[in-house]
Amino acid sequence: MTVIIASLFLPFTVNFHVNKGRNSVAAEAPPPAPAPAPAVSPGKTPVTPLTSAGASLFDKGIFENNNANVVHSGLTPGATTDHERIFAHAVAKAEDQQTGYPFPLTSTPPSENPLLTESEAHSPAWGSTHQLTQPKAKTLLSPSPSILKHQDPILLAKETNLPKIPEVAAHVNPYVGLKKHGSISRKMSFSRAEWTIQTAEQGNGGLRNAVRSSKDAGYLEEMVWVGTLGMPTDVLADHTRNDIAERLELEYDSLTVFVNDGDFDGHYNHFCKTILWPVFHYQIPDNPKSKAYEDHSWVYYVKLNQAFADRIAKHWKRGDSVWIQDYHLLLVPAMLRKLLPDAEIGFFLHIAFPSSEVFKCLAPRKELLEGILGANLIGFQTSEYCRHFLQTCSRILCVEATTEGIQMEDRFINVGTFPIGIDPTSWDKRRRTEDVEQWVDIIFERYQGKRLIVSRDKIDSVRGIRQKLLSYELFLNTYPEWADKVVLIQVATSTTEQPELEATISDIAMRINSNHSTLAHQPLVFLKQDLAFSQYLALITVADALMITSLREGMNLTSHEFVYCQDGSYGEKKYGSLILSEFTGSASVFGNHALLVNPWDYRQCCEAIHTALTRDETERKRVWEELHRAVLQNSTANWVQSFNETLKRVWDEQSAREIMAVPRLSVPRLVERYRQSKRRLMIVDYEGTLASWGSPRSIILTTPQRAITTLTELTDDPENVVYVMSSRMPEEMERLFRQVNNLGLIAENGCFVREPQSDEWTWLANKAHIQTWKQSVSNILAYFKDRTEGSWVEERHCSLVFHYGSAEDRPGAARLAAECADHINDACSSYGVHAIPVEGALIVETVSTTKASAAELVWRWCLEASEKNETVKPDFLLVIGDNREDEPVFRWANKLQKAKGVEYAMTVTLGSRSTEAKATLTQGVTGVLSCLQQFPAASNPAAQ
Repeated sequence: MTVIIASLFLPFTVNFHVNKGRNSVAAEAPPPAPAPAPAVSPGKTPVTPLTSAGASLFDKGIFENNNANVVHSGLTPGATTDHERIFAHAVAKAEDQQTGYPFPLTSTPPSENPLLTESEAHSPAWGSTHQLTQPKAKTLLSPSPSILKHQDPILLAKETNLPKIPEVAAHVNPYVGLKKHGSISRKMSFSRAEWTIQTAEQGNGGLRNAVRSSKDAGYLEEMVWVGTLGMPTDVLADHTRNDIAERLELEYDSLTVFVNDGDFDGHYNHFCKTILWPVFHYQIPDNPKSKAYEDHSWVYYVKLNQAFADRIAKHWKRGDSVWIQDYHLLLVPAMLRKLLPDAEIGFFLHIAFPSSEVFKCLAPRKELLEGILGANLIGFQTSEYCRHFLQTCSRILCVEATTEGIQMEDRFINVGTFPIGIDPTSWDKRRRTEDVEQWVDIIFERYQGKRLIVSRDKIDSVRGIRQKLLSYELFLNTYPEWADKVVLIQVATSTTEQPELEATISDIAMRINSNHSTLAHQPLVFLKQDLAFSQYLALITVADALMITSLREGMNLTSHEFVYCQDGSYGEKKYGSLILSEFTGSASVFGNHALLVNPWDYRQCCEAIHTALTRDETERKRVWEELHRAVLQNSTANWVQSFNETLKRVWDEQSAREIMAVPRLSVPRLVERYRQSKRRLMIVDYEGTLASWGSPRSIILTTPQRAITTLTELTDDPENVVYVMSSRMPEEMERLFRQVNNLGLIAENGCFVREPQSDEWTWLANKAHIQTWKQSVSNILAYFKDRTEGSWVEERHCSLVFHYGSAEDRPGAARLAAECADHINDACSSYGVHAIPVEGALIVETVSTTKASAAELVWRWCLEASEKNETVKPDFLLVIGDNREDEPVFRWANKLQKAKGVEYAMTVTLGSRSTEAKATLTQGVTGVLSCLQQFPAASNPAAQ
């Protein structure tokens, strides 16, 4: 079996050598090994060593030696040159800029698995791969600001010297035919150039580390990546694309998805980054400057998702498992389900999932949810995101959400929590390298006697850098005795253009250093640049605290890396403290063992800094051990293994419940088992099974004579115990079946049970508890009833039913009912009740009492009667039902036979949805009565 992992970016990309050869592929020479960090010389400030390859994801400058001119962009505001140079990203002047071979985190060629990949969940912008020679992203077609013309391209003419292009289909290459502007020469240049496969920078580093470590551990024996190259490809000739795709598939187990540049730009830069990403992180783009809702790029999102689905379906073979990753591909599960109905599909969201109130602001909200629900298993980082997703589906799609997943009419989709972490084995290997040890010594010496707080974030509105700096400023003002003893090193990598945010952060940084710096001390080192990976490892190893103030974040693996590096491998044990935003997924992993803070509460963050610096070693060690245990429990290998095993299990369960997989009931075989049995228990549903559905408001309730006759014949046999179950109230059930003697009754979906030959009803629900929750729920239902013309509320003894089937505005009533269900399930969950949407109604009932609990009581009575009368216990069990409320009884009966509580058990459904019943009857009520009428004759040979 092959695991197909679909992610927007492949782990590999292509580097072109345009000044070499033609139409030939260059052999991949191993990259030059990075030079070790220099030893600290007296009187000299250590700098990052020169390398012939980029050592980081972001090239910020070139440093040749201590005395040479510095070429650097974005100097740290208010920082000294020494502080800049300690962590400066040194990049040598490559002799051949066209043949640079970047390995930002390892010197291992891509043909071998890299030791580690950056764990940041999100990559640089498309086309920003550094030190690679690739086609550049030229001015592309922008989505039209008019929704009526959302497929018509608009060329950003003011950003280019190209002439305006007439309106054409959105997928047409904007450069075709513009020979005088060099498009043809560019195409020929890249198509004739030699090229090599390189490790890509774009993509989810945490996912790649998880896959690599799982392959090493043997959890993933056969796997294939599916994704794009992360670069513009329109200028490549068809034969070049085919050669690249063939080599990636044969040598790197990677299937390439090619889409034209305009579609990718509309998908990634417009829909994903402008619309999806902000909304999923609680930033609804409704401010006056936002252009998000003038950006009608939905069509591009659909096209790219369809390209992924088509590519996967073409490669898929029966038995393969498909894992679809992250918010870029939300539509792929449903698209793939349509192409491959029997496929085993899992979807995992690496970022946060917002509350329903935020998610419903998205225009294509239903399409996105329905796309995700094409999967068999949907995974999230935390239980909070799971709950938000379930509530959102309940409210927007009007479906039943349970604690285990989503119940659709035709199938069930499981939802679970699978927090991703880091790979401890690879981290141990990487930390023992010489360059890390040297950088540890450098930082130790430079900041000897100081307490270090470190932080590494992208300059993004959701990372909370501004809140962090303001909290640190408050700390310095509140505790002036620490002003010359503590240093905050903030690494800030810029990936998007947010000049206002950058200016604000720079102003705060300059103010802090202006007010609190001395000739010998600078309290804030603000580095608007990224670090080499060895520098980053050394920094989190020697730090006294890590401070993360993200406003929203799916997980945050930086916190896991910091905890793992605080074991004191380089001398004195540090046991550094973790200051962590409560709005990150990692907060649920670490719990109160981290110093959880609200980033907007500057006073709380200030006090957390003080606590982190003043804890004694005993307390630090105790807390660190708990954090370290959590890191090991949530490793990458555990994540892959857990998701893989859960996906296999739920797919097996769902496949067994598919109506196409449920065989038709063999009536002759059932009758023969009935005849051979000595004592029988039969539980049959009423409405929809023994009789057609009637109106709940009917004053005169009657049971068809054929059903009365059939039940009478069955109960006349002393070896038969027959029960009829229904959602109706006890008094209604008595009127319906007063003509049948020796008949047991189950009313209100299991809340009441009456034995045969008895006039007393047994309450299974708690009367006092029912009265408690009914008052609260009644007020909610009354509110929604008043807003829905034609609706009414039915009060039963143990449940409430909101009927809206006769409402004048049926679609509007359904939306209000879904909102009502979501409100009840959220506000009244502590009462142990839930709201279940059914056709034209909403039923509110207790969670603990079902038809299964009533059936369990009936079975216990049968066993007690057998012991009392010294007769055999029932060896034949038959359960027949037709809707979702009968599924708990099917599940109970099947488990009873597996536990050998009964010799033979048959569960039968009349519905056309996914079911746990063993067989199905297609003739409806008529088929049920015809089957039951054959039993008396089978047990009485003389009658034959």
